[in-house]
Amino acid sequence: MVNASRTLILIPAFNEEAAIGGVVREVRELLPGWPVLVADDGSADGTAAAARAAGAQVLSLPCHLGLGGCVQAGYKLAFELGFQEVVRIDGDGQHDPRYIPQVLEALRASGGEMAIGVRTGAAARGATLARRIGIQCFRLLLRPILGRPVTDPTSGFVAVNRRALEVFARSFPLEYPEIETLVVLQRRRFRFVETPVPARPRLAGRSTITPLRSLYYVVHVLLGVFVNILRLDARRAARAVGETFDD
Repeated sequence: MVNASRTLILIPAFNEEAAIGGVVREVRELLPGWPVLVADDGSADGTAAAARAAGAQVLSLPCHLGLGGCVQAGYKLAFELGFQEVVRIDGDGQHDPRYIPQVLEALRASGGEMAIGVRTGAAARGATLARRIGIQCFRLLLRPILGRPVTDPTSGFVAVNRRALEVFARSFPLEYPEIETLVVLQRRRFRFVETPVPARPRLAGRSTITPLRSLYYVVHVLLGVFVNILRLDARRAARAVGETFDD
């Protein structure tokens, strides 16, 4: 069994007042004694109050940073507090907390730095056409970069160990982090593993990702990935030049 005292459950949330309380209560009921941190990304509603009322610790950000900035703030705090592992789930309830131990066990058994919960079931298959096309594009793009296939590159059900936590506490993709994070892992020669987890419809509220935002997401992330690749190539070239002069 995974040691709860070394593991933090991180829930980034933005305007999830209707869902966050249920998510926190479910985690606490299924995993009693596990520390739960809700990173409230400058919500304009009662997200922070609902999370506290349900029993979570809350990190309230002074302004809306976007998903990447919100997750990084949680990772940074977790690293500074000495946690060895962090499991991130979304604040809308689509990730079933019953599978948190499974994702953690996959991380620890793999010896890698990250485990991704691959969404399965009717809820995952019910994603919009734009999202499904975007995910397929990301799969095709990432395979040659990572040197291996990735099934669910946009999943927010993720566990990381302290090695990855140290890197992400210092530097983390800001706006749409899931895809670019995989490129960062590859750049560091870190490893990830995938494990299937059933997904659910969100508990309440409505997703802010419209078909138009999905298209923007795809274009923006593709640009971010290419920038990361260019940075990697530039660093390799700089190292090669330095080694030449050293010789």
